[in-house]
Amino acid sequence: MDAKELLEKYRSGNCTAAEKAIVETWYLKFEQETADPLTADELEQATDRIWAGLSVHEKPQRKLWPRIAGAAAVLLMLSAGLYFFNPVTHQPALLAQKEHTPQILPGGNKATLTLANGQEITLDGADNGQLAEQAGIIITKTKDGQLVYTVADQGARTGGERQIAMNTIATPKGGQYQVNLPDGTKVWLNAASSLRYPTVFTGTERRVSLTGEAYFEVAKVHPAKSFSVSSSTQTVEVLGTHFNINSYADEQAVKTSLLEGAVKVTAQTGTSGSVFLKPGQQAVLLGNQLNVNPGDTEEAIAWKNGMFSFKDADLQTVMRSVARWYDVEVSYEGNLPGRQFSGEIHRNINLSEVLDILSFFKVHFRIDGKKITVTK
Repeated sequence: MDAKELLEKYRSGNCTAAEKAIVETWYLKFEQETADPLTADELEQATDRIWAGLSVHEKPQRKLWPRIAGAAAVLLMLSAGLYFFNPVTHQPALLAQKEHTPQILPGGNKATLTLANGQEITLDGADNGQLAEQAGIIITKTKDGQLVYTVADQGARTGGERQIAMNTIATPKGGQYQVNLPDGTKVWLNAASSLRYPTVFTGTERRVSLTGEAYFEVAKVHPAKSFSVSSSTQTVEVLGTHFNINSYADEQAVKTSLLEGAVKVTAQTGTSGSVFLKPGQQAVLLGNQLNVNPGDTEEAIAWKNGMFSFKDADLQTVMRSVARWYDVEVSYEGNLPGRQFSGEIHRNINLSEVLDILSFFKVHFRIDGKKITVTK
């Protein structure tokens, strides 16, 4: 289908939901260039401009699909999803629910807290307020879904004669959670992740261990009291800074992205040693190789801000993120599309709406409960 055919389908009312979303995104673009909303006549007059926008740099007779299969065009697709699935917009919903498609809802604030004595607390089912007290530390769940540790007495703050208690907070697939540690450090956990930490930090180091993905805003305390995050393959050391670590076992590389301050990343295996990051840089640990690359910090923490964000990502990378957030299993039949995806889409829409968008770009799915099969 070329751009003109797409516009004709739109004008005749025969577009699919995803096709309609793309065309109306272009209409919106031109509408925003004027002070007032476009009239029906002005929308008609804008058709040629929209066609030109969709067909820009196209050779005669070249189809629309090969061009928009590229990363830049997928940005158009995902930006369409961003606009039309934005919950704060007052525009009508454009992608209708399919009655025959099971609605798989997005994830939310879900986590389990395991105390030092083995007691498990399901945080999404727990009442707000104080959950427990151990070793002079009060654990509270706030009304906005955060886990907060506060020191009840000075003896706990200094360690005193008290035994240090270790806690673990773990999110399932389809879950995320924020925890505020006793030193004031804030940690956001992405889906299928866990953080193990002491209820009070003593000595000259503050050590925690991570699986999965988390964003850290480390509290600035005494310069001699460093903060370190260990995963299965690396250690990140900081004093006071903001950074994101993606260390999922099913991803090829471990990525540490620095937003503020400075960090030292040390590989636990191989001969790469350590690297120091400046804001805007990303450490990539792939196998035994540890390298520093320019980083896209907005992309790195998009999940924390309620977004999927991809840059030149293959389909499997996209679907791994989808599987973690919607708690589904993904399998593949036949050859995978070789295209790459770039752009953003909200994480608060139903899975069927995400798949609708991808389906327009020749990615096909078979849905059986919570099992998604990508087909030819």
